[in-house]
Amino acid sequence: MESSAAESTSAPPPPPFAVEDRRKSILGESLSKRLLLFIGILVAGFIAAPVLVIAASPLQGSDGTWAHLRETVLSRYIINSLGLAVGSALGAGLIGAVCAWLVTLYQFPGRRWFEWLLLLPLAMPTYLIAYTYTDFLDFSGPVQDLFRSWTGLGPREYWFPDIRSLGGAIILFSFVLYPYVYLLCRASFLEQSTSLLDAARTMGKSRRQTFFRVALPLSRPALAAGCALVIMEALADYGAVEYLAVDTFTTGIYRTWFNLGSRVAASQLAAGLLAVILLVVLLERLSRGRRKFFQATKSRQVMPRWTLGKSGKVFAVLACFLPVGIGFLIPVAILIEAAIGAGFFSSLNESLQWAWHSTILAAITSPIALLFALLLSYNTRVCPGVISGASARVASLGYAIPGSVVAVGVLLVLGWTDQSSRAFLPDSFLLSGSIAALIFAYLTRFLTLSVHTVDSGLTRIPKSFDDAGKTLRAGPITLLARIHFPLIRASTLAAVLLVFVEVLKELPATLIIRPFNFDTLAVRIYHLASDERFAETAAPALLIVLFGLAPVIILSRMMTRTRHAPMTAAE
Repeated sequence: MESSAAESTSAPPPPPFAVEDRRKSILGESLSKRLLLFIGILVAGFIAAPVLVIAASPLQGSDGTWAHLRETVLSRYIINSLGLAVGSALGAGLIGAVCAWLVTLYQFPGRRWFEWLLLLPLAMPTYLIAYTYTDFLDFSGPVQDLFRSWTGLGPREYWFPDIRSLGGAIILFSFVLYPYVYLLCRASFLEQSTSLLDAARTMGKSRRQTFFRVALPLSRPALAAGCALVIMEALADYGAVEYLAVDTFTTGIYRTWFNLGSRVAASQLAAGLLAVILLVVLLERLSRGRRKFFQATKSRQVMPRWTLGKSGKVFAVLACFLPVGIGFLIPVAILIEAAIGAGFFSSLNESLQWAWHSTILAAITSPIALLFALLLSYNTRVCPGVISGASARVASLGYAIPGSVVAVGVLLVLGWTDQSSRAFLPDSFLLSGSIAALIFAYLTRFLTLSVHTVDSGLTRIPKSFDDAGKTLRAGPITLLARIHFPLIRASTLAAVLLVFVEVLKELPATLIIRPFNFDTLAVRIYHLASDERFAETAAPALLIVLFGLAPVIILSRMMTRTRHAPMTAAE
C-alpha cells in the first residue's frame, strides 16, 4: 500500500526532450514578438516622419516670408479657416443628427431607402460639389439665366447670393460632409437602451423633449466625434476652397511654396494648421471628460418606430431628401447633363488614361497600407503595451492632417534624403517628385483607415483562439496566417477598398508631389475646372463618383451586418 501511495503522489518527471522543445517554443515565440514589434516601430517612424518634420519646422527660423505673410494674409487665413470649420461643423452636425434621429425612431414613407441614401454624399468629393454648384448658380449659370428671363431684370438690377464666398463654402461643406455625423449618431441611437426612451415617455416628456434631454446627451460623444471629423475635412480641403475663392491655410501653403518659393514659411504655415488640428482632437477628447456613456444591457433591442401625422411625415421626408438632393442627386444630374453635352464617350476615352494613373497609384498603395496595418494592429494584440499602442497611434496621425501639409512634410523628408544620398552616390535616383514619393504621402495620409478597419476585425476574435493556437505550439506569425487572417478576410478587403478609393479621390498631395506629366483623375478635373472648362470635367468626375460609391456600399452593408449580428465575446 505504501509503495502504491508514493507512486500516485509523485508524478513522473517530463521527458528531457519535451522540456527542451517547450523551452525552444517559448524562445521562438518571444523572438518573433520582438521582431514584429521592432519592425512595427520602424514602420510607424517611417510613416509619421513627414508629420514630425512639420511639427518641428517652427524651430528652423525664418527667411523673411513669414513676416510678410503675417502682415498681409495670415489673419485672413485664420479667420476663413476657423469660420469654415465651425460653420461646417454646425451645419453638418444639425443635418446629420436630425436625419439620424428621424430614420432611427420614426416611421414615414421611404424611411428604409433614406437609411442608405443619406450616405451617398460620402461618394462626392468636396471639389466636385464646388465645381458643379458654381457652374449651376454662378452669374452665367442656368439658375440666374432663368431668373433674369422670368423677371426681365438686367445683370446689375437684382441681388443673388454669391456661391464663391465663405458662406457658400460653409453651406456646400455642410451638405456634403454631414454623413460623418449621420453615421456616428445613427449608430449611437441604435445602441441606446429603449427602456430609457420609454421611461422618458412615461414621465410625460414629448418626443422632442425625449430627443433633447435623453437621446442627444447620450449621443454626445458620437456627435462630437462626427463634428471633429467634419472640422478636419474642412480644414484639409484644398480644391473646393481654392475654386470658391476662400483663402484658408491650405491655399496659403500651396501659394507660399510654389508662388513665393519659400519652403520654410510653407512648412511653418503647415505647422500652424497641424496645431489647429491637434487642438480640435484634444477638445473632442476633453468634451468627453471623465463621463462614461454606456447602456446597462448587452441585449440587442428593437427600437420603437413612432408614427407621425401627415404634416410630420411630409417634414420627415423633406428633411431627409434635402441633404441627399443637394449633396448628391443635383451634382450628379449636373455632371450627367454636362457629360452628354460634351460627348461623354469621347471625353471618356481621354479620361481612361488619367484613370489608369489613378488606378496604378491606388493599386500599389492599398496592399502596402494593408500590410502595414496588419503589422501595427497585430502588434497591439500579441504585444500589448505602451510601445505597440504608441506605434499604432503615431502611424495614424496622418489622417487628421491635410494632404497639402503631408505633401510638404514628404518633400522635406525626401529632399533631405536625396541630398544625403547624392553626397555619397552622385548618380543615385531622386525620390522627390517620383511615384514613390506619392505613395509615401498616401500611406502617411490614409494608413489609419486600414489600421482601424483591421483593428475592428481583430477585436472581434476572442482571445481564446490565440490560447488554443499556442497549445498547438503556433507562433505569432503562424497564428496570424492560419487563424486571424482567414477570420478577418472581410475586414482586410474593406481596408483595401477604402484606401483604394481615397487614393483615387485625393487632390492636394497629388497636385504638389506628382511626377512631371503624370496627371490623375483628380488633378485633371482640378486643372479643367480651373480653366473654366467645366463640361470636359464631367466624364472624369462621374468616374470618381462611381468609384466613390464602393465604400458607401461597404459602410451600409457593415452597419446592417453589425446590427443583425449576434453579440460576441469581444463585444
